Amino acid sequence: MVSVVSFGMDPEFNRPVPRVADERYVLLAEWIVTDLGTFFLALLDALAMADEVARGEEPFEEWSSENYEVSFTPSALRIRNLWVPGSQGEFPAETARAAIEDYWRFLAAQPERAGVREYRPDLPEWQASLARWEEKWGRTHPYRGRLFP
Repeated sequence: MVSVVSFGMDPEFNRPVPRVADERYVLLAEWIVTDLGTFFLALLDALAMADEVARGEEPFEEWSSENYEVSFTPSALRIRNLWVPGSQGEFPAETARAAIEDYWRFLAAQPERAGVREYRPDLPEWQASLARWEEKWGRTHPYRGRLFP
């Protein structure tokens, strides 16, 4: 599936910037770069929830956000910006999942960020976050072996 969102880095602020060819996907792109941001743990949660609903299961937990109301369903990802009246949308589940997967690939390919990490500083940040996610939830992430080793 061709993704509806691509990503780049803002050279001045060193923050992810989404690009969409079709304006219908602006809200999806905004949610990805603002709510998931550069937090691998949040991104791992989104990937797991998208995978679970695709298999007909309930998400392991409700999405929690100060800025967005989000629900993962087998057919769609529903997003409502809590701060912008009328900013809401429904995106086909497969399309949303592909965009989230592409964002993972984009972030994991970025150079390591400077700073001190407490949890598993011996690993790249994405791998440390994956280990932490699996430790927290007591299970293997559903994307292990597909999107990452």
